[in-house]
Amino acid sequence: MPRSETPLRSDLFPEISPYASGMLAVDGRHTIYWEQSGNPEGVPVVFLHGGPGAGSAPVHRRFFDPQFYRIVVFDQRGCGRSVPLGELHDNTTTALVADMEKLRKHLGIPGWLLFGGSWGSTLALAYGLAHPERATGFILRGIFLGARPEIDWFLHGMRTIFPEAWRDFAGHLPEEERSDLLGNYYRRLIDRNPDLHRPAARAWSRYEAACSTLYPTVRAPFDTDHGGFALALSRIEAHYFANGTFLPEGWPWADLGRIRHLPGTIVQGRYDIVCPPVTADALARAWPEARYVVVPDAGHSALEPGIRAALVNATESYRLSTSDTELFAPRFPWDA
Repeated sequence: MPRSETPLRSDLFPEISPYASGMLAVDGRHTIYWEQSGNPEGVPVVFLHGGPGAGSAPVHRRFFDPQFYRIVVFDQRGCGRSVPLGELHDNTTTALVADMEKLRKHLGIPGWLLFGGSWGSTLALAYGLAHPERATGFILRGIFLGARPEIDWFLHGMRTIFPEAWRDFAGHLPEEERSDLLGNYYRRLIDRNPDLHRPAARAWSRYEAACSTLYPTVRAPFDTDHGGFALALSRIEAHYFANGTFLPEGWPWADLGRIRHLPGTIVQGRYDIVCPPVTADALARAWPEARYVVVPDAGHSALEPGIRAALVNATESYRLSTSDTELFAPRFPWDA
C-alpha cells in the first residue's frame, strides 16, 4: 500500500501484560519498579509518567503497537510501585535522569524513543538534553517545563477557569495560611502526623483532578489515601514545586540545539488548564522541526479522546517512519 494511503490508528491498542518486570536499586535508598511489554526485539520506547509523583498504570502500555515496540514503563523515585513510596530524600530531577540511564543500561537498550506528558515531558527533555546520543526521538504531550510562572499558574492561575475547585483547594488551609499555599501545603504534606498530611493530600489531588479534563469525569473522590498514592503524588509534586523542579532558570531554551535533529511530536490540548498551550507554543517555535499538534477539543489528560488519538497517531507515524528513508508528518483528523 502506498505510504500516503496507510491508515493511522486513532485509539489505544488492546490490553497487554508485561513479559518482564523487576525492581532496580538505583542508590542506597531508592528502588524503582520497571516492566517491559510488547516485542522484546522491537524498537525501544520508554513511557514517562506525569506528576511528578503520579506513577504509571497498565493503560500506559496501550499507546504503542505491541508487535513493533519494546515498551518500557517504570515508576519514578517514590512513585507507584517504587520504594520507599513518597520518599523525598535524594529525589531530584538530576536523580531521575540518572535513574533512567541506569535502567537503560540494566535492560541493555542502546537508545529509546522518549514518550512523556506533563511532568513526563519535562523529564523526557531533561534526559534527552543530558543524553542526546541515547534518544531516538520525542513524543511529548501537555508541555510543562517547570518554570516558576507555570508553578504559580497551577497554584493560583487555574482559579480563573476553575474557581470552585480552587476555593476548595485554598479553603483546606486556615485563612491565615492561604497567602502561601505552596509553603503551607508542603509543610502539612511532609508532616508525620496523618491527621495533617492525609487531608492535605486529598485536597491537593482533588484540585488537580478537577482541572485536568475538558469535560467533567467520574473520578475517585480521594476519601482515602488509595494505598498512599494520593499522598505520594501531592507530596512529591509539592516538593518539586517548592524547589523550582530542580532545574535552572531559563532551562531548556539554550540547549535545544542538542536534540532538534531528532524526530519530535508535540501534542497539546487547546483547553489544557493545568499546562496551558503557551508553553507548548513556545517550545514549538523554538523547535520548528518538531510536529506541533493542537487538539481543538481537549484539556490536559492523555486519555481524552482527541489527545489519545493524537498520541497513538504519533507512535504509529514513528513506527512507519523507521522503514522509510525520511520522516513524514503524521495525519490527524483535524488536519483535513
